Amino acid sequence: MKKIKYYYNTNTLRYEKLVVPLRVKLLRILGFLAAALVTALGIVAIAFKILDSPKEMLMRQENQRIKQDYSLLNKKVRSLQQQMVELEKRDNQVYREIFEANPIPDSARAKRMEKEQEERLVESMEDNELAFSVASALDNLSNRISFQLRSYGEIEKMIKGKEKLLAATPAIQPISNKELTRLASGYGYRIDPVYKTVKMHSGLDFSAPQGTPIYATADGVVKLAGNTGNGYGNYVVINHGYGYETLYGHQYRIKVKRGERVKRGEQIGWVGSTGKSTGPHLHYEVHKNGRKMDPVYFFYNDLTPEQFDRILKLAASGNQSFD
Repeated sequence: MKKIKYYYNTNTLRYEKLVVPLRVKLLRILGFLAAALVTALGIVAIAFKILDSPKEMLMRQENQRIKQDYSLLNKKVRSLQQQMVELEKRDNQVYREIFEANPIPDSARAKRMEKEQEERLVESMEDNELAFSVASALDNLSNRISFQLRSYGEIEKMIKGKEKLLAATPAIQPISNKELTRLASGYGYRIDPVYKTVKMHSGLDFSAPQGTPIYATADGVVKLAGNTGNGYGNYVVINHGYGYETLYGHQYRIKVKRGERVKRGEQIGWVGSTGKSTGPHLHYEVHKNGRKMDPVYFFYNDLTPEQFDRILKLAASGNQSFD
């Protein structure tokens, strides 16, 4: 039942029925609706600030997943970079030292390598920054791998060259001397057996019965085989390459000829006493780039450390040479 309101009219001194004009009613309704709308908008605004919309929730979840994926990817990149550092270190400090090659500087491995003092946290990075960071790290790693592969290619060539160098380096005794009893005279100043004066003896003398086999001490090509009247009698010179040459003097008979290719351990002649010699023996020399070296330091392939120490002492004794 609708309530009827009355008011006291002071002019007529009586109660009269209260009648609200239509304009006032409309204004009240509009005011109420406006207040409700403003309140609703305020609530919605507060809700949007505090709560995520469904789309924002999906985007936030996707962003969180991307950050987690980036974190895992970043760990893998760091692991690969650490492995790359170890490979580069091994390359410079092991492989290239063995082959006497200059180490590769980091600037040559990756021109765009830059070390940052601090790395920003993943949470503070935007999506484009995440992508740029990953791309930069992978690009850096790719450059370093490319240079490392090139370096290993060079090392492979060095290995092949080193194998040839080792084969061309005199490394055994020129006659069988397991008991180390045949080394008669060493390298250095010795008494000449003919003139009885102190002269430079540029090789080692191995005393042995005539006809004892003589062996090439390294791979090479026979440069000279014969008797040129220089005191060596029948002698052989082998060019091993890499600056190495060996000489085998006073042979009874020569087995090889000039231009022939020989291998280490291959027989090239027999011990004799031709030329300026006082008895059957082999005079053996090692030349490096034209300079005569002490051959005793080139017997590392067939001697134990104890035997090498013993032969050093035998070679150092100041006795008379055989030639």
